[in-house]
Amino acid sequence: MADTALPLRRLPHRDLGLWFLAALAAVMLFAAVVATRPPLPASGELARTLESILLWHSLVPRSVTALICGATLGLAGVLLQRVLRNPVADASTLGIVSGAQLALTAATAYAPALIVLSREGVALAGAIAAVALVLGLSWRRGLDPMTVILSGMVVALIAAALSATVILAKGDYVLSLFIWGAGSLNQQSWDAALSLGPRLLLGGIAAALLLRPLGLLGLGDDVARSLGLTLHAVRFAVLGVAVWLAASVTAEVGVIGFVGLAAPTLAREFGARTQRQLLLAAPALGALLLSITDSAVQLLGSGFNDFAPTGAATALFGGPLLLWLMRRVPPAPPAQTVDAMALTRRIAWPFLALAVLAVVIAIVAMLGLVLGRGPQGWGLATGALFADLLPFRGPRLVAAGAAGALLGAAGCLMQRLTANPLAGPEVLGVSAGGGVGLTLALALLPFSPFSMLAGIAGGSLTVLLVMLMLAGRPGIGSQRLLLAGIAMGALCMALVSTALAKGDLRAYVLLTWLSGSTNRAGEFEVWIGLIGGLVLIAPLFLAARWLDLMPLGEATSRGLGLGVERSRLVLAAVAALATAVASLLTGPLSLVGLVAPHLSRLVGFARGRDQLAASALIGCGVMILADWLARLVAFPYQVPTGLFAALIGGPYLIWLLNRTGNRHG
Repeated sequence: MADTALPLRRLPHRDLGLWFLAALAAVMLFAAVVATRPPLPASGELARTLESILLWHSLVPRSVTALICGATLGLAGVLLQRVLRNPVADASTLGIVSGAQLALTAATAYAPALIVLSREGVALAGAIAAVALVLGLSWRRGLDPMTVILSGMVVALIAAALSATVILAKGDYVLSLFIWGAGSLNQQSWDAALSLGPRLLLGGIAAALLLRPLGLLGLGDDVARSLGLTLHAVRFAVLGVAVWLAASVTAEVGVIGFVGLAAPTLAREFGARTQRQLLLAAPALGALLLSITDSAVQLLGSGFNDFAPTGAATALFGGPLLLWLMRRVPPAPPAQTVDAMALTRRIAWPFLALAVLAVVIAIVAMLGLVLGRGPQGWGLATGALFADLLPFRGPRLVAAGAAGALLGAAGCLMQRLTANPLAGPEVLGVSAGGGVGLTLALALLPFSPFSMLAGIAGGSLTVLLVMLMLAGRPGIGSQRLLLAGIAMGALCMALVSTALAKGDLRAYVLLTWLSGSTNRAGEFEVWIGLIGGLVLIAPLFLAARWLDLMPLGEATSRGLGLGVERSRLVLAAVAALATAVASLLTGPLSLVGLVAPHLSRLVGFARGRDQLAASALIGCGVMILADWLARLVAFPYQVPTGLFAALIGGPYLIWLLNRTGNRHG
């Protein structure tokens, strides 16, 4: 497997100037932080003492911690990119920090003794589990860069959703846990710097000892093996060092996203070419980058309050950076690629199949209403008990089913608009865009369900239009478009995280929306789901010709008399509105918008009208099943429906990415 990190242009005359400017920016911003701190409510000797304490026990330790954390993440990033030969590898994109955060959050909530015993050990266990899952899922395709990153981002998505669910379940700690998870660098002592400093030193020594094996890895597997390198042992050793470094930072300060991705990229732009230069330059640039970001969030804040946790701020440049690096990631090996839009079978009697599907969904819905668990175990609700439980079970089941139908229809539209079987409102970042719209609506508009719906719809439509523009560019390909969607989703969720870290009522509304809970579904949710489904899905059957022609491409569609721009805009608006209504009901993480249309096509629903109907029905059934199971698996606790559906859709996405590969290491 050849090295896929493409060399950048050389900058021989500007390297020193770039380094000087970066260092100067870090120093000047820190000086500005110290100079612009508001005066303390004291005077005389007491004021001078307090200012000295603030400087030497808060501001300076915070600055040093930022430098150490940035350097540690930069070193971890360059090791991951080298060992996986992947220019987009990073502790964030591989799910490492999300796995560590999930382990720490779960241990804090349910087993605090483990945190007391070894906070770093808990984080390391979660990080190892996440990276092992990612590598196991992508091993079938020889750790090809695109599959590794997509697997990592899906694992990170599910881990983040699980963390949010745990935080919601422990309401007393919701704000403190989330602010910590967003990567706050606030310090009251030197403990973090003294803890992470030796780990950075040990990581640097380990990287120096592995310098020759890392150089041999860049020559390709066959050459490295012929020179006596034990490939798997070296890979796991390098991965172990990188995962340990990233987990240590997460355990100490929370999630700091995308620094390990940006630092090696900037190091190459600053002139580093050899492996030795990268191992020196990436930690230095990671330190400068995190220091500059941390000083900026302090300057943008008010008084002693930061603008946002530093980890959320670093994630803001992660999405654009992923978009910029998108073309550097090679596609999957073409010899193993199968056109997923091509049918392997075609149903002879689609109307009969749709009727059978509707009957199956009705049976599942009835089971969801009557079968459940109680204090005495399993039981069927009949008679008076059924009447008593119906006001609780009925609305949430209808809301979940309506959301599933809307997501299935939206996913069908997006897959046909982009001719991409991997498209979906959740995967392309459309649902996350709705989160940005919801954040703006909560900040600017009076709080009401209608203002929330309007905000989600506006954000979803904006992101969808951006993704359609990207889909029309030559050379994107299905998997690169999916990576672009994940990048857009990362950017949008970083903006949401910034608002979440404020810790007010809006943060709780956003966190509840993020988990996709239907526990509070009532009459409004039922009617908005039913009306939304009727108004948005039913008219689409009149546009069956549009749905049939769109996958043929713009030139062919235009030649057959289709007004491409108008039809694309109309279908995009409908898909965005459907996503908005569904996201309002069950959150942004279900992945049903990907699963339902792909399953319908895999089964054999070929024509646009048939696939649309099947996608809506399958989406409805999957969400009803998820809502029912979410009430049963952790009784007496209830898992949010959107999260439970994501636990179904995430593995399906991984299977879809891997099903055409051959097993090789």
